[in-house]
Amino acid sequence: MTAKAAPSQTIVDDFEAPFCHDFIEILYQDADILLINKPSGLLSLSGKNPANWDSVHYRLVNGQAGVTEAYSDAKLIHRLDFGTSGIMVVGLTPSAVKNLNQQFQVRSIKKQYIAMLEGHVRLDQGQIIDSIAKDKSIFPRVKICNNSGKNALTQYQVLKRFEQPARTLVRYTPLTGRTHQLRIHSQTFGHPIIGCDLYQSETSQQQGGRLLLHASDIAFLHPVSAKQIHAHSDCPF
Repeated sequence: MTAKAAPSQTIVDDFEAPFCHDFIEILYQDADILLINKPSGLLSLSGKNPANWDSVHYRLVNGQAGVTEAYSDAKLIHRLDFGTSGIMVVGLTPSAVKNLNQQFQVRSIKKQYIAMLEGHVRLDQGQIIDSIAKDKSIFPRVKICNNSGKNALTQYQVLKRFEQPARTLVRYTPLTGRTHQLRIHSQTFGHPIIGCDLYQSETSQQQGGRLLLHASDIAFLHPVSAKQIHAHSDCPF
């Protein structure tokens, strides 16, 4: 039996993000939404630590001097981890935000990611089914726990295998949206994402200068026109 954290236990987040010199790229915009390309090494939302003021949301609301205008009403519909790069959808009006949130809640928004994994994945395709639970005692990590965790399902497809060192490029399709799902699922089935600092083997983190995880595709219904949108961001690794 796993011991539970004491009720009085508080989470201390002393992480300080280094400044990200890469810019957010606007892939598409209209009156209701933005589609953006997030760089690796940028928080989605500003942190509680005052040093972590810089984020996707901060840059969207305040603008990026000489690069993008300020979108004062921008609201994030979802987040990407600090080290993850790739595509995000942003709401610009209350009605668009509400509609997109509803689409996420019913899991009608589909996302795909590209990841470089340590080692050679044996099967060309498959799925990982392991429930994920939060635990204050190991924050910021989460854990696999089929007793107390929430169900989590990730499908994968091998795109290419590499040698020296052995690596596998995969396409991930998460069917649930748990915290750190792809990162901990990768570690669980024996192939951690290269560059991951939280879920790694003895050698996987050192093989990459960044987390090699990229949100490549998102598909959803436009919150006003109901037109099917499929957006893509090329993988940078």
